[in-house]
Formats: sequence, C-alpha cells, structure tokens
Amino acid sequence: MADKKFVFIITHSFDNPEKAAGALQLATNMKAFDVALDVFLMDKGVLLAKKGFAETVTWQYKDEFSPLAGLIKTLTEDFGVKFYICASCVKHYELDKAELIANAEVKPGAFLGEMLMERQGLTF
Repeated sequence: MADKKFVFIITHSFDNPEKAAGALQLATNMKAFDVALDVFLMDKGVLLAKKGFAETVTWQYKDEFSPLAGLIKTLTEDFGVKFYICASCVKHYELDKAELIANAEVKPGAFLGEMLMERQGLTF
C-alpha cells in the first residue's frame, strides 16, 4: 500500500471537534499502513496548527475518538506527517503571531492544488 497517497483537508477544529478528531483518527489508522499522507488545514481547521490549541478543545464525545492533541502528537512525532496551513488563513486566525506545532508549514492554496493532482483528497 506504500504507493497510495492522500491529503486530508481539515476545515474544522473547535466548531466541530468530532469531525476534526474523526479525520485525524482515520489519518492515524491509515498512516499505520505506511501510506503517503499529509494534512492541509483550512478555515477554522488552521487553529489545530497553533501550539497548545488542540489541548483547549475539550468538548468531544469521549468514547468515540482520541483527544485531538494526542492524535496530532502521534501523527507529527511518531509518523512525521506534515501539517500544511492555508496561507490565506494565517493572518485572519493570527497564526502569524503564534508558535506552531511540529511539522507545520504555511503554504498557499496553489500548493494544495498541486497535491490534489497527485493524491486523493479527503475533506473533513
């Protein structure tokens, strides 16, 4: 399965933590199969790249998904997954003034377009 490539596009965080957690849980499960996988954060999802933010999102169904912070840590530290941040969202969400999580990098929407030419996109 190493030839499969995916990009997870996450557009939610505090506004729909179950959707964000479900996406990150699926990404973690898929990464265990050694697929090429990166995450592109857009809209409210970009806040997940702000260091310490995921720990503040406490309202999610406890029995359905692992906490957001734990999933992000597993993806970045254990699997080396890159988290790309939509450049258009950086100033709006004040990420230009914040410390970012490990493996986070700001990229323009055109970069996402390039990735989608080569990968299957999954939007959450």
